[in-house]
Amino acid sequence: MTTMFDRRSLLGGGAAAAIALWIGAAEAGEGGPRPKAPFQLADAEWRKRLSPQAYAVLRQAATERAFTSPLNKEKRRGTFICAGCDQKLFDSRTKYESHTGWPSFWRPLPKAIGTSIDRDIGVARTEVHCARCGGHLGHVFNDGPMPTGLRYCMNGVAMKFVAA
Repeated sequence: MTTMFDRRSLLGGGAAAAIALWIGAAEAGEGGPRPKAPFQLADAEWRKRLSPQAYAVLRQAATERAFTSPLNKEKRRGTFICAGCDQKLFDSRTKYESHTGWPSFWRPLPKAIGTSIDRDIGVARTEVHCARCGGHLGHVFNDGPMPTGLRYCMNGVAMKFVAA
């Protein structure tokens, strides 16, 4: 038996699937609130301190366009720090070329970051945020190099580089 689909059936089925995904994501929630960050500013102060793009990433969990960060090409020895509060985040020796378009690292500095569950796109991902100011940095994935096997995929605009 051959099943035939018309455009209305396909569109209706696609809309139903999208609604089910959206409801599932809404019911799943954000994985609990982040702990209160020790370094806090009023929203107006964050807007003064950060560029519009850095504000969108750090304070609203946006994602910068892939392959746009100058930090992708940064090869010098030094430390990557939070653009919001200057918290030391990553040693340059843990940076590697992931070919994803964002600066990637296999390990953060001790006590530099926090994580939470992010379901904004309908699937659970581990969000990475600055332990000091709570700013969104990116996500961590289980497809990185050894010794950790992790890929901390960070938004370059959320960080600054300080050469050693």
